[in-house]
Amino acid sequence: MLLEVENLTTEFATRRGKVQAIKNVSFNIDRGEILALVGESGSGKSVTSLSIMQLLSSNGSIVNGSIKFNGEDLTKLSDKRMRHIRGNRISMIFQEPMTSLNPIFTVGDQILESILEHTKISKKEAHEKMLHLLDTVGIPNPSKRVNDYPHQMSGGMSQRIMIAIAMSCEPELLIADEPTTALDVTIQAQILDLIYKMREQFNVSVLLITHDLGVVAEAADKVCVMYCGRIVEQGKCSDILSKPLHPYTHGLLKSIPRLDDHTDRLYMIPGMVPPLELVPDGCAFADRCSLCEEKCKAALPELRQISEDRYVRCIKTIGA
Repeated sequence: MLLEVENLTTEFATRRGKVQAIKNVSFNIDRGEILALVGESGSGKSVTSLSIMQLLSSNGSIVNGSIKFNGEDLTKLSDKRMRHIRGNRISMIFQEPMTSLNPIFTVGDQILESILEHTKISKKEAHEKMLHLLDTVGIPNPSKRVNDYPHQMSGGMSQRIMIAIAMSCEPELLIADEPTTALDVTIQAQILDLIYKMREQFNVSVLLITHDLGVVAEAADKVCVMYCGRIVEQGKCSDILSKPLHPYTHGLLKSIPRLDDHTDRLYMIPGMVPPLELVPDGCAFADRCSLCEEKCKAALPELRQISEDRYVRCIKTIGA
C-alpha cells in the first residue's frame, strides 16, 4: 500500500475556539490507483490534502491519526525530511493554476527550479527533461513557450504547466486539488485525460479532489464522499455511481444535469453545509435529509461496512 491515512483529525484555532475541519478520516491508495475525494465546499477535502502534504496554515494542526507513505508516518517527520518528500515523491496540483504560478518568472524557470531542487542532474539535462515534460503534457512548441510568463498562458495551458511541474521528479503520489476548476468543459476533459495518461505512463497514484461527480466517473477507481469533515460513503467508483447508499451521495448524483431530464428545474440538495463550529452531535446531514428521523440527530452514525469494499455512515442506508 502506498498511502494509508488512519483516523486523521485536523483542527484549527479560531477566534471562536478550536474547530475540527476533518474528523477520523481513513482511506488508502495503492500504487497506480486513482482515489477521488468528493464533496461540497467546506467538506474537508482540501484540508485532507494539505494535511498529507504538511502544508497547513500556522493555526492548523494534526491532533490525531497517522499518514503513512510507504510505511513512513509523515506526521512524525522533521521539516527537512518532509521537504525532501514534498515535490519529489509526493507532488500537488493546486486549485487555481493562474495564481499558483509565480508571475515574475518564466514557466521554464519554474519547471527547472523543481527539477534542480530534487534531482542531481546538470542544467543541460534538466533543460532537456523540461522540454520533454512540456511535450508530454501537450504544450505546443516547448522550446519557445518555456520563455513565456504565466500571464501569456490560458487557464488550460497553465494547468498543463502545473502538471509538468508536479511530474518533473516522477513522484509516486500526485494530489490534484480541483484540477478542472474554472476551465471550460472541453479543456476539463483534456486535463482529466492528461492526468490519466500520467498515471498510465509513470504508474503514479492519484488523489483526486473534486466536487464534480462527472469528473469522478471519468477517472477514479475508488471514491470517498466527504461531508462536514467526515467520510460518509466509501467504495469502488462503479459501485457508488450505480448504487449510492448514503442520502448525501444520492443527492449529489441527482444534482447532475441529464439530457433525459425534462423537469423545469435542476435538483438541488436543500439547505446549506453547516459552519464547522455549528456541526450537530448527531448526523451532520440530518437537517438536509428527507429520510431523517429523531434518532439520526441523537447520535453520530458509525462508518459501517456493507460489503468487502463498501462503507457508509447512515442508519437509513438507501438500497442496502
